[in-house]
Amino acid sequence: MSEPAVTGTPRRALLVVDVQPTFCEGGALPVTGGNATAQAIADYAASHRDRYALVVTTQDWHANPGRHFSETPDFVDTWPPHGVAGTAEAELHPALAGLHPDASVRKGAYAAAYSGFEGTDEEGRTLARILREGHITDVDVVGIAESHCVRATTLDALDLGLRARLLTDLTVPVTPEQGAAAREEMVAAGAQLVTSAQA
Repeated sequence: MSEPAVTGTPRRALLVVDVQPTFCEGGALPVTGGNATAQAIADYAASHRDRYALVVTTQDWHANPGRHFSETPDFVDTWPPHGVAGTAEAELHPALAGLHPDASVRKGAYAAAYSGFEGTDEEGRTLARILREGHITDVDVVGIAESHCVRATTLDALDLGLRARLLTDLTVPVTPEQGAAAREEMVAAGAQLVTSAQA
């Protein structure tokens, strides 16, 4: 990953991480509160789109991710099949139908990929490149699951020198305990925790 320059007037992007049916109630790897979180993100984005220079979505898009999928998953390094490329579950959540993102990044085709920065868009651009070309200095991160892909994406944004905020009411963890641990790690790395109202 090459480093975006944080200079000049702040330019903010909204990163919508893995808001897909596969991670919501009724999906292959559901997180409790996923559908409600998807709708809350859609409502927030519709009301506050003018705050953002870019809106970028990420998706798990697994074709053959090797041992990331398992029939006997440990739910740490191995998981039941989810986000399978080309299936309805892997598409963006229907609540986001009106989002019209500026860019969409897919990740994990042939390997595990938690961070949105591990994916590319249809033009082959990485998330780091998309943000760099948009002269982005700050990101607000929302999505599913807070304890996994949201956490990894936020930490990578900070590693790139971007300023990052987690909108705490627009994300949901796999478990409360994992969510608390993820928030502690993100704050230690420099992330801000704010509600969407505070943002």
